[in-house]
Amino acid sequence: MKALPHIFVVDDEAAARDMVGDYLKLHGFRVTLCDGGESLRQAIKRDKPDLIVLDLNMPQEDGLSIIRDLKGRISAPIIMLTATASPIDRVVGLELGADDYLAKPCELRELLARVRSVLRRASQAPAAGAPRERVRFGTKWLDLEARVLQDEEGVDHPLTTSEFNLLKAFADHPRRVLSRERLLDLANARDPDAFDRAIDVRITRIRRKVEPDPNHPRIIRTVRGAGYVFSPDGQER
Repeated sequence: MKALPHIFVVDDEAAARDMVGDYLKLHGFRVTLCDGGESLRQAIKRDKPDLIVLDLNMPQEDGLSIIRDLKGRISAPIIMLTATASPIDRVVGLELGADDYLAKPCELRELLARVRSVLRRASQAPAAGAPRERVRFGTKWLDLEARVLQDEEGVDHPLTTSEFNLLKAFADHPRRVLSRERLLDLANARDPDAFDRAIDVRITRIRRKVEPDPNHPRIIRTVRGAGYVFSPDGQER
């Protein structure tokens, strides 16, 4: 029998933590409640999360510091919760590798939908026995089965879920201009409050990983007023 997805809920406010945890349990998830960064790290030593719901505004250690620490050590996707709904916090969180966010107080049904959507994206993989496929992106290869970037020496460079989904969207539509809105649809990563800025942040992060010169991108180019285009050979058309 397949184990239930395990969600870690991190919030220093007991009432909010319990409310989110109880709702997720009601809808079929295993839940571990943590009151902060240290509690989360101890929980991770005992079991690995499938997804983390993380409050950004905590007094002892803020959520952005926790994201920065975790993304270098585990691959679990992260949904940020922020009471301030600050665009800066959201952008920084996305830059650090978070996969989604919601403003607090959040509608629990929307949180549930986001949890299911992020888990679905994180679990997507080719069918068993399918040939391993790689796509060239500048200085790296995108391994579609392993969901990582690899350099010429075969060293893996892990990707966040949102980064992989964007790269796959480009791989599926080479040499086609894709608007920001279309990219968010293809990557299933819509950001209704500030989608233009969210997609630009993710593209900038990807360019640092794949472009020979990120300041003068040739692999993922900006088409002024239209969006972005993936040029596998680095040539303008």
